[in-house]
Amino acid sequence: MLEKDVISPAAYLARLRRLRRKTRLRELVKETTIEPSSLIYPIFVKEGLGRPEPISSMPGIFRYPIEVAVQEIGEARGLGLNAFLIFGIPMRKDAKGSEAYNRDGIVQRCVRRIRESIGDDVIVVTDVCLCQYTDHGHCGIVEDGLVVNDETVKLLALTALTHAEAGADMVAPSSMMDHQVAAIRKALDDAGFTDVAVMGYSAKYASAFYGPFRDAAYSAPRFGDRKTYQMDFRNVREAVREIQADIREGADIVMVKPALAYLDVIARARRLFNHPLAAYNVSGEYTMLKLAAAAGVIDEKQGVYEVLMAIKRAGADLIISYHAKDLLRWRREGWLP
Repeated sequence: MLEKDVISPAAYLARLRRLRRKTRLRELVKETTIEPSSLIYPIFVKEGLGRPEPISSMPGIFRYPIEVAVQEIGEARGLGLNAFLIFGIPMRKDAKGSEAYNRDGIVQRCVRRIRESIGDDVIVVTDVCLCQYTDHGHCGIVEDGLVVNDETVKLLALTALTHAEAGADMVAPSSMMDHQVAAIRKALDDAGFTDVAVMGYSAKYASAFYGPFRDAAYSAPRFGDRKTYQMDFRNVREAVREIQADIREGADIVMVKPALAYLDVIARARRLFNHPLAAYNVSGEYTMLKLAAAAGVIDEKQGVYEVLMAIKRAGADLIISYHAKDLLRWRREGWLP
């Protein structure tokens, strides 16, 4: 072979940009996707409202009366969303959060109305916590200034049972009480609701990113903070233990919350566990993007897509996000990143 026929090794060097030069090429080789079926859209339902009420700290998000919430779910379904997480805001609060487990409470009535209006062709997930229902704003029963675990767990189990009776497909305990998943699983099974799933807020951190939610749900604690029951944001091995505990107790889905500042925790959970993994793209993460877009410093569509893709790429199977409806509307309008 002549020396001139020898191909230089440089000719074999990959040109990785070849597959980036066209939108359709990039679509062809993309590694991560977000399907509508992997998104859960949160809905705030407030007792006593006559019309939607804008949430000032969460641009574009509203508190709804029940009938309008049902309409909102119908509109979102038209975009391809099929799973909804219901948060209730009652008119009356007390020390034990009794409206949370009232069989005629705001969430229970909303779930029944969804079933009557839309039927079974929608996934209804309900938040199981006491913070929106207690006059002190903590996620459980308070004794001598401390949130007590075991008495709270009994009320969480009762709350979950009333949600199942109303027609919920899945209950999502978010109080971060020890053994809450086990108590809820037993209560559901004993009552014959063996097919109602439990999504544990398994690794829920004490985070600054919950601020807008607490405004939306009127759930800020009146004293102290939630650091004695929500996780220390400096810890990741502890998150593994929390997730293991929820799996042992019967959780069907486990969760990391928040998402954006905890991508490492999501990735660790994905490597270690085969359970379906949810991540909550929380209110503060949502509002940061909205405010940055309103200020003209980022492109909202690109920013939202990038954030949600990062959560998915880290390993989340499911994403709970206030951006879900916007994302699917942009796609329907023909927007591609």
